[in-house]
Amino acid sequence: MADQDAVKEKDAPIKAPGLKGVVALDSELSFIDGEKGELIYRGYTIEDLAEHATYEEVVYLLWNGELPNESELNELRSSLRANRELPDEVLDILRNAPSSAHPMAVLRTAVSALSFFDDEAEVMEEDANRRKATRLLAAIPTIIAAFDRLRKGKEPVAPLDEGSMAYNFLYMLNDEKPGEAAEHTFDVCLVLHADHGLNASTFTSRVIGSTLSDMYSAVSGAIGALKGPLHGGANREVMRMLLDIDKKGADPAEYVRERLANKEKVMGFGHRVYRTMDPRAAILRDMVEDLSEEKNQRKWYDYSLEIMNTMIGDKNINPNVDFFSASTYYMLGLDPDLFTPIFALSRTAGWTAHLLEQWSDNRLIRPRAEYVGPKGKTFVPVENR
Repeated sequence: MADQDAVKEKDAPIKAPGLKGVVALDSELSFIDGEKGELIYRGYTIEDLAEHATYEEVVYLLWNGELPNESELNELRSSLRANRELPDEVLDILRNAPSSAHPMAVLRTAVSALSFFDDEAEVMEEDANRRKATRLLAAIPTIIAAFDRLRKGKEPVAPLDEGSMAYNFLYMLNDEKPGEAAEHTFDVCLVLHADHGLNASTFTSRVIGSTLSDMYSAVSGAIGALKGPLHGGANREVMRMLLDIDKKGADPAEYVRERLANKEKVMGFGHRVYRTMDPRAAILRDMVEDLSEEKNQRKWYDYSLEIMNTMIGDKNINPNVDFFSASTYYMLGLDPDLFTPIFALSRTAGWTAHLLEQWSDNRLIRPRAEYVGPKGKTFVPVENR
């Protein structure tokens, strides 16, 4: 079979820089129609899920293919709550990390270290992998919140044995129980980021998983891919732009036009897949307006709307999910450098779902590269070079 595959590849090589347009595998998890601006998780539109489902329900949907009944949902919630606490040794890693360390680097390291304390880390049976997915998803919010507090000279807040993932995370971060609106807004943000096709970090996780490496390795690799500003770091840059506009008292439209004239990138706009507005951005746009009114910080919505209208009017480029998630997270009290770790928190549902799918019918992912280097060279001893 391997020889036949090699022959087929040799006879018909396909070159696609960045793998653009290449369909590498089949998946039942999420569907994106870039022309229509449509995103579907397991048959449900993102609009339907964002309005009606909790993040935990979406996690169950991605892992199992159907929405849970009440008993199944309660069991998942109970399992997540039971695995929120970190091993003392992992907490020590967070305590010893420099306060200046990149939060994504800290998260990547801590997630990798979790495998040391999981007796099933190397067990590849499906049930064991599902339990590991639960442990990972439960622990990541605790890692993020604990590191943020430690770097600010505060003690970590122990996780609660109650409440949703959104509620518990905001509680651990701020040492106070969040209000209903804050919990709901953050929960919707988690739903919106839970999965998004075969993006760079998800593809990374599946490549690692296809070698039959363990789930901790695959998720650590995905975190590394998400750390890059061309993938997960855009919303942080969006908030930096909004803060700069506010600090300078600049007109948002003129600020953006000046950046464009200087050939500078305006983060939060355009998408590799969507040719119209990212449906997640449309949902967040309305949420930002409501949150701005509640927090008495209307300026962030006004700035964002003016920038969006300028980019659409001048360049015909629509915003993506990063654009409106930036001000949403900021008004929830999150520091800009935590935006990408929050993305990772949410996307862990998708990464682990993709790994479970990958291992259900595994095949090593092994594309080719076209060699464009020199040929025909002859070795020369070092003394003669």
